[in-house]
Amino acid sequence: MTEAANISIDESVLVQQCRCGDSAAMERLILRYQNRIYYVILRMCGNADDAAELTQEVFVKVIENVGGFEGRSRFYTWLFRIAVNLTLNHCSRNVRLAARSLEAEYGPGDGGAREALGRVLSDQHCPDPAEVAANRELCSLVICGLDRLDDKHRAVVVLRDIEGMSYAEVSEVLGLELGTVKSRLSRARSNLREILESILR
Repeated sequence: MTEAANISIDESVLVQQCRCGDSAAMERLILRYQNRIYYVILRMCGNADDAAELTQEVFVKVIENVGGFEGRSRFYTWLFRIAVNLTLNHCSRNVRLAARSLEAEYGPGDGGAREALGRVLSDQHCPDPAEVAANRELCSLVICGLDRLDDKHRAVVVLRDIEGMSYAEVSEVLGLELGTVKSRLSRARSNLREILESILR
């Protein structure tokens, strides 16, 4: 049996235990996903304090509603749907802060980041300082560009290009048809390229 299958089975067992009121199983699920949820929210809302509060709110909702989770979708996508919906609602009510630190963006445990935005800032290798500085600058520009996208376009880029979800998973999380996800992502990437080109002029 593959490792992915073991993780999936383990997750389904944990979810079932949670539905029966097992707080230790819920704690394991929270520990498994809290960093990924936090960083997705942070990339969408742009404020570390808000992201921390929203992450707590996500898991409160999960604890309150796990008994009604029927397993028609994966727990992973159900969890991310809650996180994205809460964050989009938050963003529609609040003005995002423009200034964000790279340390907040790429902190410890940021396992969901794609190589284009996260790999160079990890401790997995020791590049020369000039390479790190150049890549930090590039990452900073990308984050600045993401900030200028509207919330719905930013959400699809974060889920697909940074979190690394499949189109089907993004579709499920956002509650959109697959074709809508693809067209929205195409438009979002195009907008992001235009934004980055304008910044670099």
